[in-house]
Amino acid sequence: MTNQSKHIMKPEPKILVTGANGQIGRVLTEELRIKYGTNAVLATDITKLSVTVEPFEFLDILNVQRLREIIIDHGINQIYHLAAILSANGEWNPLKTWNINLNGLLSVLDLAREFNMQKVFFPSTIAVFGTTTPRINTAQDVPLLPSTVYGISKATGELWCNYYFKRYGLDVRSLRYPGIIGWQSLPAGGTTDYAVEIFHAALKDKQYTCFLKEDTRLPMMYMDDAIKATIDLMEVPSEHISIRYSYNLAAMSFTPAEIAAEIQNHIPEFSISYDPDFRQDIAASWSETIDDSVARKDWNWAPNYDLASMTKDMLDHLK
Repeated sequence: MTNQSKHIMKPEPKILVTGANGQIGRVLTEELRIKYGTNAVLATDITKLSVTVEPFEFLDILNVQRLREIIIDHGINQIYHLAAILSANGEWNPLKTWNINLNGLLSVLDLAREFNMQKVFFPSTIAVFGTTTPRINTAQDVPLLPSTVYGISKATGELWCNYYFKRYGLDVRSLRYPGIIGWQSLPAGGTTDYAVEIFHAALKDKQYTCFLKEDTRLPMMYMDDAIKATIDLMEVPSEHISIRYSYNLAAMSFTPAEIAAEIQNHIPEFSISYDPDFRQDIAASWSETIDDSVARKDWNWAPNYDLASMTKDMLDHLK
């Protein structure tokens, strides 16, 4: 027996990204294509943008038959399932949000099991935390009582991911993203969106009216670190992963007043005012700081950006 015949080579990754035109999806798709090759990563979404790069397929995540066809036609063996309605937007239509966020995931998990996929990625969120959760240094395992249908759908999704791993051995991996800040696209209906809007407003108008109170501290992360964490998690050998529902993930925590002060270091004439809306109640139910020590231990997670370095990089790109 030759050495080659002793080792069964895994097929090359053929990756499907759902929700590829979202805030994270666009950047993640691009990074995956840099890593694995353009044709190895199929972008899908319910809409197509002018900046969308082929290969691309239209996909309504609730159309299970179309999802099946895409998997077969493109020989998909990994799925990054990002298609979802976010926290603030989700409150306008709770049942639609539940349907898309939960049933879309169940379709992905079941087809991944049927086609014996190598891996599945599911993004969870700090929105799974609620009023029963310690708000300072929120531990990996705490009571979850989310206050939004987005958080409810993600907390339930975590349980389904764990179930598919335990019951079927499906290699599902997940992260609880904090608020994500990036220059690549405008935000799309999240409670932490102020931390992206504020940079655009600072450069354009030198003034920003924030929909959260000035002292509302929330966990945040720069897009570069979010993408790094996602790919790092998906690359690590399976035996290093102890959490199959979703890992806590952290980089920095700050208030609107603190990010405004950091921006003023670069744009002294910038000013901020506050007009809290319904998103304030959502933010008030979330954690202020996150303990991600399990991720750091299991797969050596560590962020590269803090508030100061992120602010400089955001302004440099947006200018």
